Amino acid sequence: MMLACASSSVADARHRLAEDLHRLRVRRGGVDDAVLVLSELVSNAIKHARPLESGEIAVVWEITGELVRVAVTDGGSSTRPVPIRPSRSALGGRGLGIVSMLANEWGVDYAPAGRTVWAVLHLAGRRSRAARRAAI
Repeated sequence: MMLACASSSVADARHRLAEDLHRLRVRRGGVDDAVLVLSELVSNAIKHARPLESGEIAVVWEITGELVRVAVTDGGSSTRPVPIRPSRSALGGRGLGIVSMLANEWGVDYAPAGRTVWAVLHLAGRRSRAARRAAI
């Protein structure tokens, strides 16, 4: 779906993904994790990147078995998406750290028209504590 490059789009994306996952009877924890990861990706695109030529960002998800792949395509930026370690008092900077903790894998694909940041999550259960620590 195409969304405005505006903060109100975060709620739109969250709501639509949650609806799809609930319709498929995904357990609440799986829905919550997927929705949180998508909201972080959408927020980062809005805050840190340019919109696509249309002035929007593209948001897609694919559900296959017990996996969901969420992806956000924007017009790119001068920086690369990487998790950082913000100070305890920092008001931001935790988005990709959250994605790293909850997703089985995530990455960035580059194309001439922009970039896509994506994540794959297992809907049946959260990653183990050891796997989450290793992602940090």
